[in-house]
Amino acid sequence: MTVIETKKENSRKMHLLHHKIPLPFHRQPLLFNPKIIPRKLIIPIHSMSTSSSETTHQHLDQQQEDEEKQALLLAQVLKYHKETKHSFTNYARGPRGLDWANQPNPFRRYVSSPLIPLLHSPFPDESSPLYSSLFKTLPFPKPISHSTISQLFYDSLALSAWKSTGFSTWSLRVNPSSGNLHPTEAYIISPPVESVSDKGFVAHYAPKEHSLEIRAQFQSGFFTRFFPENSFLIGLSSIFWREAWKYGERAFRYCNHDVGHAIAAVSMAAAGLGWDVKVLDGLGYEELEKLMGLELFPKFNIPSRPVKGTMPEIELEHPDCVLLVFPSGVNEFEVDYKELSNGISEFSGLDWKGKPNVLSKEHICWDIIYRTAEAAKKPLTMFNGSVVDPFQSSGTTSESSYKDFSLRELVRKRRSAVDMDGFTEMAKETFYQMLLHCMPSGSHDREKHVRQLALPFRSLAWDGEVHAALFVHRVVGLPSGLYFLVRNENHLDDLKKATRAEFKWVKPDGCPDDLPLYELSRGDCMELSKRLSCHQDIASDGCFSLGMIAHFEPTLRNKGSWMYPRLFWETGVLGQVLYLEAHAVGISATGIGCFFDDPVHEVLGLKGSEFQSLYHFTVGGPVVDKRIMSLPAYPGPSVDA
Repeated sequence: MTVIETKKENSRKMHLLHHKIPLPFHRQPLLFNPKIIPRKLIIPIHSMSTSSSETTHQHLDQQQEDEEKQALLLAQVLKYHKETKHSFTNYARGPRGLDWANQPNPFRRYVSSPLIPLLHSPFPDESSPLYSSLFKTLPFPKPISHSTISQLFYDSLALSAWKSTGFSTWSLRVNPSSGNLHPTEAYIISPPVESVSDKGFVAHYAPKEHSLEIRAQFQSGFFTRFFPENSFLIGLSSIFWREAWKYGERAFRYCNHDVGHAIAAVSMAAAGLGWDVKVLDGLGYEELEKLMGLELFPKFNIPSRPVKGTMPEIELEHPDCVLLVFPSGVNEFEVDYKELSNGISEFSGLDWKGKPNVLSKEHICWDIIYRTAEAAKKPLTMFNGSVVDPFQSSGTTSESSYKDFSLRELVRKRRSAVDMDGFTEMAKETFYQMLLHCMPSGSHDREKHVRQLALPFRSLAWDGEVHAALFVHRVVGLPSGLYFLVRNENHLDDLKKATRAEFKWVKPDGCPDDLPLYELSRGDCMELSKRLSCHQDIASDGCFSLGMIAHFEPTLRNKGSWMYPRLFWETGVLGQVLYLEAHAVGISATGIGCFFDDPVHEVLGLKGSEFQSLYHFTVGGPVVDKRIMSLPAYPGPSVDA
């Protein structure tokens, strides 16, 4: 996805490009599962006289109907993925140029809702743990307070700076976003917090003001019924229109990359406060909508083709996920999703405050985005699920590679590189260390990497499904060439069978035993990586670049079409780790959402859709544009940009 804030400075450089080319510098169970309860499932009622054969027949009819429905949902998701691929001869459909007059406002506000200012945490903060230390153990948890909630948002989703060229000014955020368009909105659902609310509350986070907009209040017994003491929820939603304004139909991909980046940003900021984070993935779309108060957005009939006009209804927020934030080290506890769903149903009756502001005067509705979002809606999963997994430290091979940045320093200094210098090198020990922190299961002696137990991947509720094909350019002590990082070792045999027969699949020299990195082929791949990433120099001018390869169609068939956005979330979490790792060793990084999908697969020898490339990334020495001034995040100018 386009995870960069290459934003307006880059957008203005590139505005004369062909309209179908996304501006280059951007990050850019199918079968019936009895555990998944479709929301509108009609359960036949049988009289006592109904024969068992009739009951069985009706049950089979219902099962067949459900399977056919799931097949249609999967077909829509696969259709979207295919139709939004870029190729050497054709780009995914997008706008004919950029309509600057209707660029969406990047700041959602709920007009007339009470605004509670958050604190601006002191900086530098000597109490903040070193970034690298968090991969070993989390600090003692701090209590929920006005101060700690302020710090959580300040270090995850707040503004990090303003940039200016003299004639144009725009903001940057701690969390990256495709084209710096920021489709992701955030909410907090919390028990009472002194100086914020004397009752339980739902609030929208306003990053420009670094404040909370109180949208509703509720009785605090909700939290004591379902969650450990000192817990609260963070909800994330997406405004597809913000990305679609620039990128057209491919925007659904980029929005979900951004969700993953936001999940990781919240997880890392929470870790600095001694808090753990978990996606409550048993909840369904309707529960998320109620929790965040998003039922106020009107439903609309999706057109049969892209339509241009005044359509404020497409400024809706699509609920993505809810994160449980809780103290690290708590005893194991379970969530009863059926009972939790019943509790959440009461939120529909709350007194919701505030009217969402209008983001644009005119719009283009890319219908396939909204059809796919419908197909990827997750139903409620009815089970009692354990939330707490044991914290697993990450591997260490070259801790001296890291600068002495505290976590808070690092997350707020993160930037997306616009260009790479083409000469900065990296030691192979540093390369290995960065990749160890990209592994989901952390450091271990005997077990395979499968489960996501290490920071920040432990926030996700599924086993690792995303791997990395690496183009190594400037890593001292490691031959240039194509490498592969296997992040779920249960997929290793399938990957070997699916890729080219001539690939070597051998561990490189000096590679740590618990790092499943394999050399596939040696050779200069700078021009190749550049061509595959929409001819962008940034893919070839760094130390290395990569394509994130997901275990794709089998995952969707086994779990459901709702896993489609979640695969992109996982790539976003991985991308956020790469951002932080790059800055921690003194260089930079950038997500690349514009790449040629099937040519990437051809290079690897992949056929069909068992594995698919979902996101590209590059790490290296940045080129800083000294013509652009950097200004403090707060207080900022009075512009919405």
